[in-house]
Amino acid sequence: MGKYFGTDGFRGEANVTLTVEHAYKVGRFLGWYFSKDHTCKVAIGKDTRRSSYMFEYSLVAGLTASGADVYLLHVTTTPSVSYVVRTEDFDIGIMISASHNPFYDNGIKIINDKGEKMTEDVITEIEAYIDGEMGEIPFATREKVGRTTDYVMGRNRYVGYLISLATRSYKGIKVGLDCANGSSWSIAKNIFDALGAKTYVINNEPNGLNINTGCGSTHIEALQKYVVDNGLDVGFAYDGDADRCIAVDENGNVVDGDLILYICGLYMKERGMLDTNTVVTTVMSNLGLYKAFDIAGINYEKTSVGDKYVYENMSNNGHRLGGEQSGHIIFSKYATTGDGILTSLKIMEVMLEKKESLGKLVSPVEIYPQLLKNVRVKSKPDARNDEDVKAVIARVEGELGTDGRVLVRESGTEPLLRVMVEAKTDELCGKYVDEIVAVLEQKGHIIG
Repeated sequence: MGKYFGTDGFRGEANVTLTVEHAYKVGRFLGWYFSKDHTCKVAIGKDTRRSSYMFEYSLVAGLTASGADVYLLHVTTTPSVSYVVRTEDFDIGIMISASHNPFYDNGIKIINDKGEKMTEDVITEIEAYIDGEMGEIPFATREKVGRTTDYVMGRNRYVGYLISLATRSYKGIKVGLDCANGSSWSIAKNIFDALGAKTYVINNEPNGLNINTGCGSTHIEALQKYVVDNGLDVGFAYDGDADRCIAVDENGNVVDGDLILYICGLYMKERGMLDTNTVVTTVMSNLGLYKAFDIAGINYEKTSVGDKYVYENMSNNGHRLGGEQSGHIIFSKYATTGDGILTSLKIMEVMLEKKESLGKLVSPVEIYPQLLKNVRVKSKPDARNDEDVKAVIARVEGELGTDGRVLVRESGTEPLLRVMVEAKTDELCGKYVDEIVAVLEQKGHIIG
C-alpha cells in the first residue's frame, strides 16, 4: 500500500483527506501517462454520493487537460466499469466510490485495460506526482485537448451481459433486493425483472446522503426482516458500488461470502467447472468453511484480506472461484472483480438447477462463532508490533489451540486494527477480543 492508495484505491473523507485537487492531479497524471503514443480512452463511473459529481468533474478536467478522451458511464457499479474497460478497448477505467463507507467518504478506484486493479508501479508514480516529486506535466493544446462523451450505452451493455448469463427463468421466484441507496439502484431490479422474478426492492431512493446508511450488505438486518415479513424466497444485499453481495435465505438467515463460496464451489465441482478444484479465500474466512471444504474434497488457498489479493492468486494459478467473507466474490470466467449482482445470479443458478432452497444449500456448513472488533488507533504499525500486544495474542492462541484462532490485522483503508477471534462459543470470542483490546488501551494505542 502507498501513501494515498490502499488495497481498494484512494479513499478518504471528501475534501478533507481526498480533495478535488487530488482528483485533478490523478486525472492529469493518468491522461498524460496513457496518452504518450495515442489518445487515451478513459471510462468513468460513479456511485450516488453527493461528492461523486465533484470528483467526476475534477477527474475529467485533469484527464482532458492532459489529452485523454473521457467516456461517462454516470451512476453505475464498479464491476460494470471493469467490464466496459476490458471488453471495449479502453486504456483505463475509473470508479468514483468509497464502497461500503458512509456518504461523506469517497474514493478513486483505477482499473487497467484488462479490467483489473491498476498495477502498483503506476500507482507509485501517481503518488510521486501528487507529492510534486516528478515536476510538471505538459498540458495538451489545440487539437490534442481531450473531449468528453456520454456513454450510458456501456452500462446498458453490461446489463445485457449479466442477463445473458442466467441459465433459467426466474418466473415464480420472489426475490428481495437491498440496493443500499447506491450504484445498483438503477440496475439490479431491471435485471431480475427481465429474468422473470417477482422483484421486491428496498433502499433504492438515493439522495446523495443515504448511501449505506442502515442498509445494504453492511446492515443486513434490514433485508432479513424484509424477506421474512414478505415471505420471499431469497434476498440479496449490495454495498454502495455493488461489488459485494450478502444473501438472506428464505428463513431470514444471513448467507455471507463464506457460505456463498461453499455453495458455488460445491456446485461448480459437481459439474466439472471448478478448474484446479480450488477455491481462494482470505485469512478472514471461517474455520467452518474449511471443514466443509475438506468433507467435500475441495482444496482452498488463503490470501491477505482484499479482493485484489484474491484475484491475483486466482489469475496466477488458474482458479475459477474466490472471494471474501464480506461478500466480494469473483467468478474469474465471467469477471475480473467482485460483482454483487453477478454473485446473486450465480446463487440463483445453484438454487434453480439443484431445485433446493438457499437455506438447504448452506445447511452442511457449521459456522464457528466469530467476533470482529474494529479499534481506531493512533498508529497501526506501532499498535500491531507492540510486544505486549503480541504477547496477549500469543497467549490467546495457545488457549484456543485447534478449536479457534486469532487474527489481528491492519485495515487497508482506515486507521483501524481489526481484532478477530473465532472460537467454539460467543462467550469465548467476546472474552478473548476484550482481553486483546484491553492491552491496546492500556498501552495508549487507542484513539479516544
